[in-house]
Amino acid sequence: MALVQPDENVNYQEEFITNSQGLKLFTCKWIPKKDEPKALIFICHGYAMECSITMSSTAMRLVKKGYAVYGMDYVGHGKSSGLDGFIDNFDSIVDDCSDHFSSICENEENKGKMRYLLAESMGGAVALLLDKKMPNYWDGAVLVAPMCKIADDMKPPAAVVYVLEGISRLVPTWKSLKLTEDIIDLAFKRPEIRDEVRNNEYCYKGPPRLKSATELLRASTDIEQRLHQVTIPFIVLHGEDDKVTAPEVSKELFNVASTKDKTIKLYPEMWHGLLYGEPLENIEVVFADIIKWLDERTKRGNTRSELVNKVETEQLPLNKNNKL
Repeated sequence: MALVQPDENVNYQEEFITNSQGLKLFTCKWIPKKDEPKALIFICHGYAMECSITMSSTAMRLVKKGYAVYGMDYVGHGKSSGLDGFIDNFDSIVDDCSDHFSSICENEENKGKMRYLLAESMGGAVALLLDKKMPNYWDGAVLVAPMCKIADDMKPPAAVVYVLEGISRLVPTWKSLKLTEDIIDLAFKRPEIRDEVRNNEYCYKGPPRLKSATELLRASTDIEQRLHQVTIPFIVLHGEDDKVTAPEVSKELFNVASTKDKTIKLYPEMWHGLLYGEPLENIEVVFADIIKWLDERTKRGNTRSELVNKVETEQLPLNKNNKL
């Protein structure tokens, strides 16, 4: 099941915060009770999804391995403010994540800890744009079936995009026509998980609203043009039978990204929902790859830890050259 209740070894907390536009955002965190977290992981959830229920099993797997995990529902998603499933501006999602996640990283108890982004589907676009916004701030990204480009065979003609953008300016919250299969049926292999998502009142069901569709296309196009500029260390994981985001796009990201620290894992016969939508034996394989990748980099440490010691020892002022 996607929903996993915290046990006695996990400190789970929820809090509403207010973003720069005055909207309330739901946030949550899973922290190991007994030991100091060895690193921080920030969840970037997918379109129409949320953190505290659908991503709880993912968070619990990670926290039991010693990581502190933080989540936030975007505006229009989950328990946060906004019209369900409505994305007025994709950049605002990135700004909200950047503000909240960086504020956690900059807490005194977290200085020097490594910072990772764990992103699923549309969250992959959020993670890559977070790295673009704050280059060299994040120590790595786990990209699960990421939306980082519209596959060529799925991309609408330019004329259709032009018309869609025009209509969305007039009626931005209207729902687009349902032209494909139910995305829940396409994303999750296990029937019980499909039922769980459908019964989750905090998951948006239905066709994308017109402005949401154009914003998703805009964000994807922006990232597509900059795949070669991706410098963040990453592991990208994709099911070869994914019908929601194309595995070929993850292959392209791996091939053209500038970073030297990049890994790709492709899983035969697996679908889109790798983190909780597959049979348990498949999920175990996926998380073994994720934990191995995280542990290897966490053990190496980071250059920011060295800078923390230097700043404290030599009492150096923080500036643009040595910002932590």
